[in-house]
Amino acid sequence: MIIICQRLLKNTKISGITLFPFILLRKKELRHNPILINHEKIHLRQQLELLIIPFYIWYLSEYYIKYLKYKNPDLAYRNISFEREAYKNDQNLDYLKKRKWWSFISYL
Repeated sequence: MIIICQRLLKNTKISGITLFPFILLRKKELRHNPILINHEKIHLRQQLELLIIPFYIWYLSEYYIKYLKYKNPDLAYRNISFEREAYKNDQNLDYLKKRKWWSFISYL
């Protein structure tokens, strides 16, 4: 895991984004936010499980399907299985120690 504070995110609502093996953060101070870092680490694990490129294909496909369903970009994003898993478990800092492979499937 490599954490980078990225100016490209400066003028967005995005606090962080994971592009294996990097976690890009909007502000340096966010490095000290354990919940955000844990959320992004969950995405790193998901990306590894799906061998990275298939993760992005699945993620974008699921987003567009959810967008067509909800007609709302934020609702579509929040209902992606990967995001549902990460948001549900990001406050549990031990989650990745006990997480089973392909756990995101239960959030479909």
